[in-house]
Amino acid sequence: MNSSVEVLEPRDVPLGGPRSMGVRRTLPQRDRSLIGAWCFLDHYGPDDVGVTGGMRVAPHPHTGLQTVSWLFTGEIEHRDSAGNHAMVRPGEVNLMTAGRGISHSEVSTAATTTLHGAQLWVALPDADRHTDPGFVHHVPEPVTGPGYEARVFVGSLLGDTSPVPTFTPLLGVELLLEAGARVDLDVDPAYEHGVLVDSGTLEVDGSPVPEAALGYVPPGSATLSLAAGDVPARLLLIGGTPFGEPIVMWWNFVGRTHEEVAGFREEWQAQVLDRDGAPRDPDEAGGLHEDSAAGERVVPDGQRVRPGRFGVVLGERLAPIPAPVLPNVRLRERR
Repeated sequence: MNSSVEVLEPRDVPLGGPRSMGVRRTLPQRDRSLIGAWCFLDHYGPDDVGVTGGMRVAPHPHTGLQTVSWLFTGEIEHRDSAGNHAMVRPGEVNLMTAGRGISHSEVSTAATTTLHGAQLWVALPDADRHTDPGFVHHVPEPVTGPGYEARVFVGSLLGDTSPVPTFTPLLGVELLLEAGARVDLDVDPAYEHGVLVDSGTLEVDGSPVPEAALGYVPPGSATLSLAAGDVPARLLLIGGTPFGEPIVMWWNFVGRTHEEVAGFREEWQAQVLDRDGAPRDPDEAGGLHEDSAAGERVVPDGQRVRPGRFGVVLGERLAPIPAPVLPNVRLRERR
């Protein structure tokens, strides 16, 4: 057993909405905020959409990061304020660059009965975090070998390289292992790695990592060993060089100081209008029309967002999400 493999247990978080679709969050943690530049990992499902209501994430803002959406089952409709409209489907990666500011929505489609996947964020380095917003879609070809199948959606592994652009060295791969299979991966020793076990039983470098947990492997080794137990395993492998910059992360923003993040919040609140068309009170948490039949926040005559740093998500009728109130203490740096 490799004692250097650290097991990070998930915590359950309600994603929001009246029926609160739940997610399992493994990043950030109190003692580990990043793996490479990966700074956030939500893992959800398989969920019966008829019970949970599926994913209905109304327009909300981001700064200083990239979002990476990866599905195992289901379909999600993506819209953003840079004018991108796309579907998230199993085995296809959608990467959105927030840069200096973007807003977007994510809604599971009517045809989706089961929703299962992961949402990840990548922190942008200081030199690039004010870049223009953007969006990339890629369908990686499967790479197969004895007992395994892999899809490389970010970075390079097993002789395959994703064209998806990143601002720091990164790796993101889905791996399917047959029961009893073992694969020894040639990896960059400068990378730290995380292995999220979606299903099955798995050993990472000889250490067991439970289902839904994230196994952390520090830099230093040129080989990463993954071994499935007596049932097939599915996992996400992420990695990258240690980020090396402190960040301040709160709600949907990645910045560098408390004051900067507070400023992003104020700018979003100034864009979000109440139902009379006036700027929302910065400390108000609600107030938009509630559709009592659907239990969802809907604006009947179109979205009430005015132009600003985060733009306007055209074609989305769900009311924008106001920012929560800042905590009464200074936001702390994460490393």
